[in-house]
Amino acid sequence: MKIVKALVVTSLISASLPVLAASDEGMKNPLSVHVLNLQTGVPTAGVTVELEQQKPQGWIKLASGVTDKNGRIPALYPAGKTMETGNYKVIFKTGDYYQQQHQPTFFPEIPVIFHTESNGGHYHIPLLLSQYGYSTYRGN
Repeated sequence: MKIVKALVVTSLISASLPVLAASDEGMKNPLSVHVLNLQTGVPTAGVTVELEQQKPQGWIKLASGVTDKNGRIPALYPAGKTMETGNYKVIFKTGDYYQQQHQPTFFPEIPVIFHTESNGGHYHIPLLLSQYGYSTYRGN
């Protein structure tokens, strides 16, 4: 009888896990960034990134963060707020980063302007970086 009860409890817990995962997914931050170093092939920790939103009066700063040891900022959008449809800009402060590394760079900062729709989707902006070039795209 104990084995049957354990199986029932395990089944109930397993059945509720997708619901918990779905609710966690709904609470995810709508914006993340990732910086990878093309020269070394490893994530780039210590890059400051700012987020701005375009408004009729100009660009308004919403948030900033610094990439972690994995080169990521997993939650750049202000917590508890919904991302509106519109134009946004992430600014990678690469000049500051390279100065800390005692290396020159051609791009003191890299602004990436992108457009969002208010559909509750997630936006991921990866930056592939070297001292004299970069590439970016919409990631997932």
